[in-house]
Amino acid sequence: MRPPQRLARSDDIPAIDELMKRSIADLFPAFYNETQTAASVRYIGAVDPMLVDDGTYFVVEAGDGLVACGGWSRRDKLYTGSGAGPNDARLLDPATEPARVRAMFVRGDWTRRGLGWAILEACQEAAQSDGFTMLALMSTLPGRPLYAAFGFGVLEDVEIPMPDGTLIAGTRMEKEI
Repeated sequence: MRPPQRLARSDDIPAIDELMKRSIADLFPAFYNETQTAASVRYIGAVDPMLVDDGTYFVVEAGDGLVACGGWSRRDKLYTGSGAGPNDARLLDPATEPARVRAMFVRGDWTRRGLGWAILEACQEAAQSDGFTMLALMSTLPGRPLYAAFGFGVLEDVEIPMPDGTLIAGTRMEKEI
């Protein structure tokens, strides 16, 4: 049985930050070297409070705390990691632009239990009810199999530059909804 999923609250932000960093530390070493993993913990494992404030970010809570998180956005920012952009807060046009799936993390000891899938379903449903017909995301290597199984197609493989110059392999993906 899956633990309950709910919308994140501002008081969840410290636990979300801890979950992100723990997930990266647990899962990234199978795909990235030590330098890339450390840069990812520092730059990718950072909560975007705008997602929580917008009411588009979900958490899954078990008896020992948060075990998964992720969400979607109606704003222009595609991913956290490369620093702030001038248009990050711009609202997207649902008629012409895809909603963004953002900041999906599952704790290493909770993987392969359908938590990421359930969050993606909630994101898709919410974005669709907001008028979006497409979803877009930037995947790191650990997440790519989940997104592909959920129906996201590969647009391109990229090297994501971190603010310290470290490059992280990633994949831009989209899905029609």
